[in-house]
Amino acid sequence: MMQEGGGHYEQKQKIVVWDEPFFQGKRHEFTTDCYSTPERGFSTVRSFRIESGAWVGFEHCGFQGQQFVLERGEYPCWEAWSGSNAYHVDRMSSFRPITCACISVQEHGRSQLLLFEQENFQGRRGELSDDCPSLPALGWGGSAVGSFLVCSGAWVCSQYPGYRGFQYLLESDSHAGEYKHVWEWGSHAQTGQVQSIRRVQQ
Repeated sequence: MMQEGGGHYEQKQKIVVWDEPFFQGKRHEFTTDCYSTPERGFSTVRSFRIESGAWVGFEHCGFQGQQFVLERGEYPCWEAWSGSNAYHVDRMSSFRPITCACISVQEHGRSQLLLFEQENFQGRRGELSDDCPSLPALGWGGSAVGSFLVCSGAWVCSQYPGYRGFQYLLESDSHAGEYKHVWEWGSHAQTGQVQSIRRVQQ
């Protein structure tokens, strides 16, 4: 997942994982994608620490299932990463770095996201360059979004206001930043319900 000419990322992304809660059991460090924790000697991951960079974890192997955007800090148990979701996920089976996440405050301020009422960039359009804890409060009618165009940076959309519920990661360096259909948001995306959005920072 290294970007062209982006060798500095290799030094800036590191996750330490354990196969038991509260940093117990088998331990391993990763600086690149992990497609399947069982293939790397872990039946699952139940706690971890993000030492640098931003990462996205997945419920299932192969980057499938619920997504969890993980920024710097400690995650000792499942409540730390999925406590606000519709149903809890007490393990992760694959994860990867988010290479287009902003590194500096200056980059963070240049993030831009366009959202559309309908699929294929149709209907009413909105534009974000800052975090939005409530789209309805901002005046976005309804609870659904049909499509997204990520002009720069990485963003995480949440099902409910206050960054709660299912998460959907949108990246400027994936799909060429174009998310024309709900199913492109992730394998767990069932509806276009999005009511809060924020930027991802390393």
